[in-house]
Amino acid sequence: MTYVGIAGLFLPAAAAVAAVATWRRRLGPAWWARTGVVAVVLLVLTVVFDSVMIAADLFRYDPAALAGPRLLLAPVEDLAWPLAAALLLPALAELLRPATAAAEEES
Repeated sequence: MTYVGIAGLFLPAAAAVAAVATWRRRLGPAWWARTGVVAVVLLVLTVVFDSVMIAADLFRYDPAALAGPRLLLAPVEDLAWPLAAALLLPALAELLRPATAAAEEES
C-alpha cells in the first residue's frame, strides 16, 4: 500500500468527524477559522521539520510508495497527518464536551 493510500483512509474519517461535530454542536465560521489557522501552522511546521530530518538522513521513504511531489524535502503525503490531527482533535473535543457546557457557551 502506498502512503497516499494509507492517508486516504484516515483523512476522510477525520473530515467526517469534523462534519459531525459541526452539525451536532452547530459550530460556526469562527470555529472553522481557528481550526484552519491551526492546520496551516501544523502544515508549515511539518514541512520544515520533516525536511530537516530528511536532510539529516534520520529516516528515508520507499520511493516506490511515494506519490512524487515534495515541499522542500518533505513528501506531500506527510501533510495528511497534521491535517487529520487539526480536524480530528478539536472536533472530538467538541463532541466529548458535556452538552450542558456547550449550551452555556453558546448563550
